[in-house]
Amino acid sequence: MAKEVRIALRNSGVINPESIDEYINADGYQALRKSLRSSQSGIYDEIIESGLRGRGGAGFPTGTKEKTTALICADCEKYVVCNADEGEPGTFKDRVIMETDPHSLIEGMIIAGYSINATRGFIYIRGEYALSIERVQHAINKAREYKFLGTNILGSGFDFDIEIRRGAGSYLCGEELTLLESLEGKRGYPRIKPPYPAEKGLWGKPTLINNVETLANFPPIILNGAVWYKSIGTDKSPGTKIFTLSGDLCNPGYYETPTSITLGELIYDFGGGIRNGKRFKAALLGGAAGTFASDKFLDVQMGYDKLKEQGLTLGSGAIVVIDETRDLIETLESILKFFKHESCGKCIPCRIGTTQIYHDICCFNEMSVIDRDKTYKNILNQAEVMAKTSLCPLGQSPILPLKSLWQNFSDDLVSTSK
Repeated sequence: MAKEVRIALRNSGVINPESIDEYINADGYQALRKSLRSSQSGIYDEIIESGLRGRGGAGFPTGTKEKTTALICADCEKYVVCNADEGEPGTFKDRVIMETDPHSLIEGMIIAGYSINATRGFIYIRGEYALSIERVQHAINKAREYKFLGTNILGSGFDFDIEIRRGAGSYLCGEELTLLESLEGKRGYPRIKPPYPAEKGLWGKPTLINNVETLANFPPIILNGAVWYKSIGTDKSPGTKIFTLSGDLCNPGYYETPTSITLGELIYDFGGGIRNGKRFKAALLGGAAGTFASDKFLDVQMGYDKLKEQGLTLGSGAIVVIDETRDLIETLESILKFFKHESCGKCIPCRIGTTQIYHDICCFNEMSVIDRDKTYKNILNQAEVMAKTSLCPLGQSPILPLKSLWQNFSDDLVSTSK
């Protein structure tokens, strides 16, 4: 679309994803060649200068994580891990990259590997992504054939190779430390932080973990420079973001835009507005572990900090649009049922808490107005305790949709049943 600015999706729909030659003709692997002529510190310094932030949800400065992993020790074995598990409801951006331009991910991983002096990379892909797995594996095979992977890459003396590992569908394994447990062949239980992956990650070695969209941004940043990247988006959240739009929209789909775009522009210019002539009621930003936004936020820019100022989250970039006919309590019920089902049960606050708050919300619409107010505040209190005491982000997540729904729709929740 006219307002799109495609960086991570620069080749999507333009080249044949199974042709390495078409990728090369679209400046593919030129950033890798440039990187191999540079120092390793030059790579992570460029990423730091670009202001790129992790596109998986947390929004942590990517270059800082990269530099920390690179400097943790000079000669020890290190790994690059790509988180392609993508289990957040409403999110499918990484799948799009892997299916339409897998070499951008491969090139980004090699550049990341060179910058931290790693020799091996792993792509952890959820098992349901059959086409993604097929195309990424094909891209890895071709990259080896063209000497972009393996020993002495392009005569540089740098050795690096990549292999795919399939996830078994656990939502929890989208969290980086739980993913590492699964990658090591263990049950997907969360680890306690610290230590962080940069210090002690895969098999106890320093490990750089990024998601697909983040790594797909490496080649264009290295090729075009940090100044170019910072000229796009907002000051504190530069660049673009892939937004996946679903729900009650005329044109659901995926769109890559500068982070300076507003929620209203995404819904009405890209999403085509609310289907069947209905009115907008709410948008769930960031998937199940996200926040509910009302119509008063339609003019808010979609950068990490701009949303945070409003008590909202960007998360993975998922936007689920809800029209006026929907019952928000039923939506919340689905979210809490999901968290209850996906809890691994390792820690008591999450194991007991997700079950209890789900039970309470299921009874909500049958309560009197007075009981609703009391019950919802009790649920909020339980979720706050979970957020402070749970081991991993799953137990820390229910407070986000619960609190934002109460802040932005409390009158609607308490005064009416639907």
